[in-house]
Amino acid sequence: MDVTAQGERLAADLGRWLADLTFVDLDTDEVTARVIDAVARWAQAQGWRVYRRAPSVLPLPPPLEQRFSVLDVACARPDGPPVVVEVDHTDRARTVQKLTAEAQAGRIPIWVRWGVGRFTAPPPPVRMVTVEVTRRAGPAGRGRLHRRTGDRPAPEHSTGGGTVAPQALPIPLTDRPSDPRKGT
Repeated sequence: MDVTAQGERLAADLGRWLADLTFVDLDTDEVTARVIDAVARWAQAQGWRVYRRAPSVLPLPPPLEQRFSVLDVACARPDGPPVVVEVDHTDRARTVQKLTAEAQAGRIPIWVRWGVGRFTAPPPPVRMVTVEVTRRAGPAGRGRLHRRTGDRPAPEHSTGGGTVAPQALPIPLTDRPSDPRKGT
């Protein structure tokens, strides 16, 4: 299988894995961390070695050009080229540059974008996996809060009538005992 087909297959598999990700009322940093954790679990489930905040091949821009950018998740695979994953909630040109440089170095680049939608696909060979969320204003000082509850089907309802045996209900007595407090 060629690298392009591997990348497409891996991105589709990661997308299916992330489809089960749910959370309620997390801020931006918490959602990003939750998605990165889920990506790492996906890679570990494949039997790969997982590295968080792994060095990228792309140097940082000046004045830090002596240092290198980092990747959210890098995966060493025994049966193919490494897989690198970046997780963002915004459309960052720097992320595309980083992942393109990783692809040129022989890695399979996947960009996980999360947010309310309006995702713009990056140029090949970078593959995008999207995680749609809803958001609302949070309490003062907390910013926006994000939610992903999943698309669970409605429960099945019974159809047709069941059989219920009628029950006799007690009828109130018309001949009540007198109430000593009322003098009757």
